[in-house]
This record gives sequence, structure tokens and C-alpha cells, in this order.
Amino acid sequence: MLVKPPLQVEVGVIGGSGLYELPGIENLKELKIYTPYGATSDNIIVGELKGRRVAFLARHGRGHKIPPHRVNYRANIWALKTLGVKWVLAVSAVGSLREDYRPGDFVIPDQFIDMTKGIRPHTFFEGGVVAHVSMADPFCNHLRKIILRAASEFPEIRIHERGTYVCIEGPRFSTRAESRVWKDVFKADIIGMTLVPEINLACEAQLCYATIAMVTDYDVWAEKPVTAEEVIKTMNENINKVKKLIPRIVELLPSEPDERECSCCKSLETAVL
Repeated sequence: MLVKPPLQVEVGVIGGSGLYELPGIENLKELKIYTPYGATSDNIIVGELKGRRVAFLARHGRGHKIPPHRVNYRANIWALKTLGVKWVLAVSAVGSLREDYRPGDFVIPDQFIDMTKGIRPHTFFEGGVVAHVSMADPFCNHLRKIILRAASEFPEIRIHERGTYVCIEGPRFSTRAESRVWKDVFKADIIGMTLVPEINLACEAQLCYATIAMVTDYDVWAEKPVTAEEVIKTMNENINKVKKLIPRIVELLPSEPDERECSCCKSLETAVL
């Protein structure tokens, strides 16, 4: 059912909009992994980065062919788990719901609000075994700290240590009324379309997961019209910065599982009924 990986991978990088490759990976192999949930978004690139074994997967496929509501999140997470991945760095483009979270900034969210509509399969546990996994603190705090430590070494990266990510269904953007609700009622900080159910599934798979959210523009609450050219320019600048950041994060990750200061890797211990 599943291919045997050519090497045991430690780190998974999921590339969002604009990030379709990860420079610096050596001894590359491209894998097509078969899962019980169908095909992954693309073949997975595995190799070595900063002396660590890394897998890279383009969430939307190379060339950005898959919209957010059609990404096969279960297949993607299953495949990374099969390769032996322990850490997942998820890169996402987002809009800002705060004046001080400016285009070009990075945000390392610590909470999320799910406003998807139940269209996307949200769990691996659909019968036979029941699991209620805690999502009180959904992101791996240990991995978040490592990302922030790495980012502090790059003065060109303006980063926010916390944020609430509201995930909408897409592929359409918010109305002005919705955007004001996310900002003023929900008090969310950033908005995107891909966090859920990717983070839910990573938690069920007992993976340490964190998001590097890259702000491309203000959401429509701000009534600051932007052109596609401006968004693409900001996105390209963000991608160049994250390509420098990821190798340093990989370098700083602990080499042994018991060095992780979190419970992500034990999330099922109290969840399975």
C-alpha cells in the first residue's frame, strides 16, 4: 500500500503559495507515495538540508494547480508521517486583519479559528476507533520558539510572535462585512484558506506542527485597494526571505525526539476511546 522511503526523514516542509521548491536540498529523490486517501498534492522531494533529512511538498502542487478547498490534506499528512517526519514547517500566504501586521511581515500564529464549512475531510478517525484530540494549544510551542529564534538572526525579517489565524473555506475572498467580523468580533489577526484541516491532521498524526504565515496584503476591512502586481511583489520578497529562514530552522531543531519540549508527539495518549 505504501512505498518504503529511501531514507528516514526528520523534517517536513509544506510550501504554500509561491513556494514550490526548497533551494539547498542535496542528494534529491522524488517520491510518489500511495496513501489510503489518494494522491498527494505533488510528488515529495526528499534529500538533505544542513545535515538533516528533509521532505518538501508543494501544498497546491508545482505550478499552483490545486485550490485550497481541493487539497488532499489527509494524503499529504499521511505521506509525511509515512516518511518518518517528526517536525512540520508549514508555509502559508495570508492577509492581515491588523494595521500593525503589515504586508511583508511574518507571523507565527499560536491559535486559530475554523470557518471552513465541513466540505474538507477533517480527521483520520472516521469510525472503528474514536479519538477526541485536544486542540487547546494547536501549534507546537517548541517549534514556534525555534522559528522565532532563527528569525531573530535575520534583521530583514519583521516577525510577530503570536497571532490568531482565521481559516475560511475559499476559494473566494471575504466580503467587507465578513472581514470586519473576523477583525472586530473574532479579534483574529490574519486570514487564510489552508490551515484547516492540515493542522488537525498533523495533531492526530502526532507531528510537531507550526506555521510561518507571510502577510501579502491587508484584508478588505482596511479598504486599501491593492493591485495583483503589488501582491506578487510582496509575495516574491516573502518567499526569498523564507528560503533563507528554513535552513536555519532545520539547523536548530533537536536531533532526538525526547529533546522536544512539547506533547504534540503524544497527542493520542489521552485521545483514543
